[in-house]
Amino acid sequence: MARMSHLPDNRGDPAYRHVLAEMAERTRTWSGPIVVTAHVDPDGDALGSSLTLARALRALGKRVSLPMAPPSYLTFLAEPGELAAPLDSFAPDTLLFVLDAGEIGRMAGAPAQGAAAVFNIDHHGTNSRFGDQAVIEPGKAATAIIIKELVDALGVPWTSALATSCLAGILTDTGNFRFGNTDREALTTAGQLIEAGVDYPALTDRLQWRTPGYFALLGRVMSTVTFDFGGEFVYAELTSAMRRGSGEADDDSDDFVGVIRYAEGTKVAALLKERGEVVKVSVRTRAGASAQRICLALGGGGHVAAAGATMPGTVEQVKARVLQAVGEELGRLR
Repeated sequence: MARMSHLPDNRGDPAYRHVLAEMAERTRTWSGPIVVTAHVDPDGDALGSSLTLARALRALGKRVSLPMAPPSYLTFLAEPGELAAPLDSFAPDTLLFVLDAGEIGRMAGAPAQGAAAVFNIDHHGTNSRFGDQAVIEPGKAATAIIIKELVDALGVPWTSALATSCLAGILTDTGNFRFGNTDREALTTAGQLIEAGVDYPALTDRLQWRTPGYFALLGRVMSTVTFDFGGEFVYAELTSAMRRGSGEADDDSDDFVGVIRYAEGTKVAALLKERGEVVKVSVRTRAGASAQRICLALGGGGHVAAAGATMPGTVEQVKARVLQAVGEELGRLR
């Protein structure tokens, strides 16, 4: 039998909790269907937060749909039937939760309009505060931490299934507690979730599993690694041709930038990932450099230490703009 408990709050009563309490009250009394979504190309925090909220709402007897297609290395977190196909429209009186997405246009799985109410929960400081109610807390290491607080406000007892998906979100956004956003709250919350029944060694191990094709593709990407600006900037490229050569329909490549970010002496790391007519740019920084500032200059956004942008053009065309933005950011530090 799954262990069940009510987890203690981590802090006092900051202002955002009043909005979270209002969200919880409106959700408890909502009689229509509820849709939970997150950003395009969902990562562990997007999926973990969404699964946790959807499971909690189902425990309350709500009709919940979670239209999401996560990368293959994260699908183990979802039980059969938990994820749904994208929605073309909403049923009448639908409440829409949008998690971990800075703009409504970044949401995947459902239309941007037509819901009876929209609740926006995120930890990106660049979030546009869309929706009928929004809780945006850039100081949180992961959106999953806010979702933990919402589940507490909903009064849903914690089970191992709830706690596992929630902790997965925290683990992935903190790099298994290696990234600079790891703080006391993240560690305290993790400890509480483990006490609720998470098999922590099994979860951390399973989150690192990748398909054989991943390693073939990683080898190709690592052969493109380039250093610039006196070694302070490292970047790599992933073209469509390289992806086809891996034999993988789903390349699980979003964490490649996490490999090169540890190059000694670097302040900025980037992966330029070609997808048809656009290039997805993932940026990681340290030593005072701002990935957020770089990606805002490229039309994207995110956190200070981790951000991204999607730009039209070829890898070569986008690379020139990335080099300019990185050069300006590194120049600011001098």
